[in-house]
Amino acid sequence: MEVLTFRVKRRSFAKVFVPLLPEMTLLTSYIHITDPTLIFFVVLLIILFAPIIMSKLRIPHIIGMVLAGVLVGQHGLNILERDESFELFGRVGLFYIMFLAGLEMDMESVKKNSRQFVIFGLLTCLVPLSLTYVMSMAVLGYSGKASFLLGCIMASNTLIAYPIVGRYGLQRNSSVMLSVGSSMISLFLALVMLAGLAATFSEDSGWLFWGLFVVKLAAFIAGSVLLIPRLTRYFLRRYSDSVMQYIFVMSVMFLSAALSAAIGLEGIFGAFFSGLILNRYIPKVSPLMNRIEFIGNAIFIPYFLIGVGMLIDLSTLAEGPRMWWIVLLIAFFGTFGKAVAAYLSSLLFRLSKADGHMMFGLTSAHAAGAIAMVMVGMRLEVEPGVMLVDNQMLNGVIIMILVTCIVSTLMTQKAAIQISIGSVVRRDGASEARGSDGSADGEKILVCVKYPEIAPQLVYLATLMHDHKQNGELVALNVVYDDQNSTQARQEGLQLLEKLQRQAAASEVRMQTQVRLASNIANGIKHAFRETGCSEVVMGMHVHTNVTQKFWGEFIQSLYNGLNRQIILTRFEQPMSTLRLIQVAVPSRAEFEPGFHRWLERLCRFAEQLDCRIRFHGRDESLELIRHFIEHEHPSVRGEYKYMAHWNELPQLASGIEKDHLFVVVTARKGTISYKNALDRLPDELTKYFSGTNLMIVFPDQYGDQKEDTMSFTEAQHHEENSVYDLLLSWIHHRKN
Repeated sequence: MEVLTFRVKRRSFAKVFVPLLPEMTLLTSYIHITDPTLIFFVVLLIILFAPIIMSKLRIPHIIGMVLAGVLVGQHGLNILERDESFELFGRVGLFYIMFLAGLEMDMESVKKNSRQFVIFGLLTCLVPLSLTYVMSMAVLGYSGKASFLLGCIMASNTLIAYPIVGRYGLQRNSSVMLSVGSSMISLFLALVMLAGLAATFSEDSGWLFWGLFVVKLAAFIAGSVLLIPRLTRYFLRRYSDSVMQYIFVMSVMFLSAALSAAIGLEGIFGAFFSGLILNRYIPKVSPLMNRIEFIGNAIFIPYFLIGVGMLIDLSTLAEGPRMWWIVLLIAFFGTFGKAVAAYLSSLLFRLSKADGHMMFGLTSAHAAGAIAMVMVGMRLEVEPGVMLVDNQMLNGVIIMILVTCIVSTLMTQKAAIQISIGSVVRRDGASEARGSDGSADGEKILVCVKYPEIAPQLVYLATLMHDHKQNGELVALNVVYDDQNSTQARQEGLQLLEKLQRQAAASEVRMQTQVRLASNIANGIKHAFRETGCSEVVMGMHVHTNVTQKFWGEFIQSLYNGLNRQIILTRFEQPMSTLRLIQVAVPSRAEFEPGFHRWLERLCRFAEQLDCRIRFHGRDESLELIRHFIEHEHPSVRGEYKYMAHWNELPQLASGIEKDHLFVVVTARKGTISYKNALDRLPDELTKYFSGTNLMIVFPDQYGDQKEDTMSFTEAQHHEENSVYDLLLSWIHHRKN
């Protein structure tokens, strides 16, 4: 009785709705827009108002983009026609999604968890393929080849909900990276199987076809891995213009997409692969990365989502119960297969329930890839005049896209909220447990700038080192001599700071600026340091030989003698994004210094952002604590540890330092625990053996008040002995634990 009632309602719906279609088409023909300017204007209105409306309804705005495409498209109100602009920008948007996914992958985690990537990739490909294949043959009555094509469509997926992950800052979450990596594996397998299916309809389906395909794929991968990094390093070293760098990155992405399409794979595979290769050359907090994300999220990705919605024809549901049945079965079995693969993998990998939701949400959507595959099937003839894909399968796949996009975005949004809340709780608990160790306290980096040619490097270095989770800020300081030229020098300083502030804003980092008049540069820096409440200083080593012949410059020695907080001196001969290795010389007993964790934390963040290796040279006692810190606080950092018996071996390290390495020397002030007489020779050794290398010198935090403050010798000695004693007790307790 219920089935009969349902059929009557469906027939009455069709009788009422279908006759109204001509009238609706006639009505909307008066507002049909063909002018390119107005088309772009309407698209911008959708991009502007869809998030506003969807946020009030508490629905992910991605669904709003797709539904808006359904509404204004030729199958809806027919306001806009899906012209070549939607085809072009939509393809760019799809490439953008895959490129960003590769660009934001944590490659070290991928290497460590490669087995999990392969397992989840095989499961999320084979489970929905098998279920859909059996359902298509047993229930829908499709042929074996048509069922296999439908299985390939459901085996692949599109990361349509990936922008949601970016808004919550979860790009490097383990479940997100597993989802992205497995999506590429499943897409690759589905495309290969689709190519094999298409080959069966031609005469070139033998070993020659597969042998040629393997050769072309190997040549594409080998050529990309060998050429793109070299071209990128060459370009970034010679050109610093932001527009040129962005155009270069986009050119690499589109070239890779075109080449992957030429060898028989979809362009999205090439876009993702180019993102993986460029991963280490574009740090997450760099201005270039900010521009890439901004342009993609503002224009191209919304264009793609709206274009997907314009392909969906909801009127096909009025064809009868058969159409509803096809859509229901395709959407259910494909989504159910993705769910089984996601939750089974989360159990195997011992991940949380929220991680399972995230894996299911990201891998359950189907969009342009499904449309491309079904279009391939429409070109394959089973027999003269009979295509492999009929209209019902085509309409069923298109309606399925809408259903899976809604399910994917809702589930991803839910999982992102749960994971974000859980990470905040764990982080707060860890901060309380860790206490004040010099790495988790409040930080505000003072960047001392003077020369325009090195000032952007210093701001970039501070941006890479500062904690973005705490939303801290930088302070850019320009100290001007108080003499007859101070007015002009102050104006030049203001212009320089304005430029640096724009650079920090491009990386979404807050920065204060200050021009200070002083008769003594070192005193000006120290006074500004206290007034702004900074935690450390970053400054460049002098590069003008006519200023002074001393290694430290004219005021640096006075600064580190009068300031007991961390000071970092730098000299970069090439862009930081092209560095491949950081080598750190650690003096013996450096672990007893109060600033040990601070400089170690900064170097780990720096290596993490650049995705390069970091090698520590020192005594076993120091290296053991460094290894322990990295494994627990920064597990994605690729740390290496080499024994250095004595500080006299420092010149021997010069032979192993290349042009794309950074040499870091952790030194100490006189009278501190790790100070040794050999450090007096440091300026001469650096000048003789490390000339022309990328160099960083770190003066760690020390106990006590500033040197110019009054303190009796007895009080200072007593203070230092108590500090050392307390630190020794804490270190012994740490070793026991």
